Amino acid sequence: MRKAVIASALALACAAMPARAQDQIVLLAYAGIFQDNYTATVTQPWTQSSGTGVQYFPGGTSAQMLGTLRTQKGDPQVDVVIMDTTTAAIACAEGLVEKFTEADMPVLRDIHPLARQAGGECGPGVTFDHFVMIYDTKAVSQAPTAWRDLWNPANKGRISLSAPPNIQGLVLTAVLAHAETGDWRNVNSTFTRLRELAPLVQTFDAQPDGYTLILNNQVTYATAWNARSQIYSDQSKGRIGVVLPAEGTGFQINTINVVKGSKHRAAAMAFMANALSPDAQAAFTNRMFYAPTNTQARPSAEALGRTAAAPENMAKVVPIDWNEMVKLRDRWNQRWRREVIAAGSR
Repeated sequence: MRKAVIASALALACAAMPARAQDQIVLLAYAGIFQDNYTATVTQPWTQSSGTGVQYFPGGTSAQMLGTLRTQKGDPQVDVVIMDTTTAAIACAEGLVEKFTEADMPVLRDIHPLARQAGGECGPGVTFDHFVMIYDTKAVSQAPTAWRDLWNPANKGRISLSAPPNIQGLVLTAVLAHAETGDWRNVNSTFTRLRELAPLVQTFDAQPDGYTLILNNQVTYATAWNARSQIYSDQSKGRIGVVLPAEGTGFQINTINVVKGSKHRAAAMAFMANALSPDAQAAFTNRMFYAPTNTQARPSAEALGRTAAAPENMAKVVPIDWNEMVKLRDRWNQRWRREVIAAGSR
């Protein structure tokens, strides 16, 4: 029954894609403020310079986008997809997206090694984001500086953690393990610590999100991604505070890929190359604080300073191998459900 419901939902999503013109490519990517800002800084300028339109289809979560690609495998309606690296690795392994070399796409020579590594043989990272703590500046007299600050008993019921399968939970686990042992994979003592934190947590599945929960006075602290946090901090006039904790952070990497069997492959490759170019990368960083993956990009110093790519922040980035994380993900997800979330419900 559940499989039938999922299949039906995916069919509806595919049916919702409007027919495209012959001189358009279809981009499947994130909705909301990502779509608004990516359209303004990347897709519209490319359309103006190339003459090829971009039909932006908001695809939901990366898992939902993967489902769409699987459903359309025999007759792809999408040309380019932007999704997180762990899900993209599955798409690559299943042959849903194309493999590339520097000979195919010379811009790959300028892509940061971490972004190349994240994409494997397929498309590389197109944005770097990083994991942060957000907090209610109106509710605390002293700003937190470290993840360990969450363990204060006074925070009971005032914490929102986005637990696995949300990859924020995986990054939190890796960062804490690295801080404790020097090895992000060595997580046994970390799960002990997370079990101790669990009774203080109000929700492990932030709905609608940590930003809204803070603004609605429901929580004081939450896990989040930096780019959106910076935007919401500005929009809330500083009500939402953003911290890169002392124990460190991890990059969240979104990859860009050309869909296998794209009906507009040449245009899709040209769009992907442009999205990875220094100018497009810098423009998106300046607009939304995703760090560029092209090492030749030159965003403003002010925008770069609000990302983990700022020189003073890079030392805090835990070197998570996302290809290795894909292998550990299911095991960690199970431990979160069995050991951490269960401890929070007692």
